[in-house]
Amino acid sequence: MKNKYFGLNLPMLLAFAILVFIATYLGVLSTDLAGGVALMFSIGIILYEIGERIPIWNTYVGGGLVLAFLGTAALNYFGVIPTEYAELISSVNSKPMGVLNFFIIMLITGSLLGLNRDLMVKSFAGYIPAILGGVLGAAILGIAGGLIFGVSPADTVLKYVLPVMGGGNGAGAVPLSQIYEKVTGDAAANYYGFAISILTIANIFAIIAGGILNKVGQKNSKLTGDGKTLMRNAPEISTTEEKFTTQLKDYVGAILMALTFYQLGRLIADKIWDPLVPAVPIHPFAFMIVLVALANALGIIPGYLRQAAKEVQSFFTKNIVILVMVGVGVETDLLELKEAITLANTVMAFLIVVGAVIGSGLVGQLVGFYFVDSAVTAGLCMANRGGSGDIAVLGAADRMDLMSYAQLSSRLGGGIILVIGSILFGSLM
Repeated sequence: MKNKYFGLNLPMLLAFAILVFIATYLGVLSTDLAGGVALMFSIGIILYEIGERIPIWNTYVGGGLVLAFLGTAALNYFGVIPTEYAELISSVNSKPMGVLNFFIIMLITGSLLGLNRDLMVKSFAGYIPAILGGVLGAAILGIAGGLIFGVSPADTVLKYVLPVMGGGNGAGAVPLSQIYEKVTGDAAANYYGFAISILTIANIFAIIAGGILNKVGQKNSKLTGDGKTLMRNAPEISTTEEKFTTQLKDYVGAILMALTFYQLGRLIADKIWDPLVPAVPIHPFAFMIVLVALANALGIIPGYLRQAAKEVQSFFTKNIVILVMVGVGVETDLLELKEAITLANTVMAFLIVVGAVIGSGLVGQLVGFYFVDSAVTAGLCMANRGGSGDIAVLGAADRMDLMSYAQLSSRLGGGIILVIGSILFGSLM
């Protein structure tokens, strides 16, 4: 059947969405998970389908997913979404309900368990150098931009490069500001306010760059693989190709398995790592990635369960991503972005993102990765706003299957930046 929009024909989609919008504006839409999801799907599907049909936008900017993100941000900024329901969407996406975390957990588990074990080990071994290449490239071009606008190399690295490449807000800008306060004695807020502004600008450039890199890969197949693996000359062998038979109940087991890996990651992060290394907090997702990868390498997960996890991931990637993009849009403050946009900030943030792309892409090439996929994950997913930024970038780049690598950038890469920041704040300020 042609002209289906997530399973709905146009009259049905419009009818359902209009009913939800009427309930919203009359204030009778339920302020629970059911109401929040209904509103998020209504907004997200419409914006997605429009974005997929806008020339240039659908090719170079990221299409429907990016419009769902930025369009929702604009709707919230101009007050089109009532405050009560904007807060509901945010609560569904983040806290207390946490669809965003649930989404990332499913993608990490499915993508890692769908990788051939040998390929996974080889790709992880080369990933840290690719991340460091992105940081170096960001620093070089960032310093060059700083010299143009009269910003010293030290200030460029500390106030521009570190926040942008720090793995987002909660994992990067916030702990960096705390380290800044501890080392310098100046208030953390003085560092954080500027850092989050630069990070916000860079996040937009990273999303746009994701769409451009996807187009580059489509035009030059030598620069990218199938969007699911980083390694050249080593095609991914997924569990779905091994023809395991799954049942619907297996999906429940796969979901429980994924959520348990995350809870174990939290246990390690909160009760083992943080007491031992309080100066360098590591997100539970980083430990979860290590645990899932170890389970895959040791072969302790049955094949049918690995396939079930991969199929759950596929469902989330193709469908639940709409919810997440709307949630991220509501939580994006366009006023904050507007106030941060100056010529110097914009150019320097742009150069840092470009440097991250070039550095991670080139080093990725040296260690056997595809340029585009390495640049997207090891570069752009360092230069965005963490988990929500990863989703926006991977959505624009059409590479959701690389979520596990994106999270390595945001989490382990972010930890590396905190170590670098701890050293540089003491030596350069």
